[in-house]
Amino acid sequence: MKIIARNRKAYHNYEVLEKIETGIELEGTEVKSIRAGKINLLDSYAVCKNGELFLNHMHISPFEQGNRFNHEPYRMRKLLLHKKEILRLAGEIERKHLTLIPLSVYFKKQWVKIEIGLCRGRKKYDKRQKIAANESKKRLANVMKYSSNRS
Repeated sequence: MKIIARNRKAYHNYEVLEKIETGIELEGTEVKSIRAGKINLLDSYAVCKNGELFLNHMHISPFEQGNRFNHEPYRMRKLLLHKKEILRLAGEIERKHLTLIPLSVYFKKQWVKIEIGLCRGRKKYDKRQKIAANESKKRLANVMKYSSNRS
């Protein structure tokens, strides 16, 4: 499994409740650009339309050696899931007011896979609390490390 891109900001801005692995419908030049690492997940999200999931605002740079049939960088891309899973996710999004955010893009054998997260947005004070908790854990680990070295 070769990870191509990660959306690190998603873990800061959202609370990830569930992770789902999906396939994605791509054109040939898009796959070549992804292999070259020319992909950006920042500000992208998934929506459910007519019983199908689509990924919006994911930027895949045009392939440099591509011709006039090169792809559009910001086009909507269809996510590949079973109908049952799509309906379940759409229901949870509607009921609980959640969002589908792509967390990472990777190759599994020869297939491009996207890990999407069912997420709830964090408020500013939640972000501050998370940062403070992480800093206190780091300080505690350093103190423990220092005290064990002195003994």
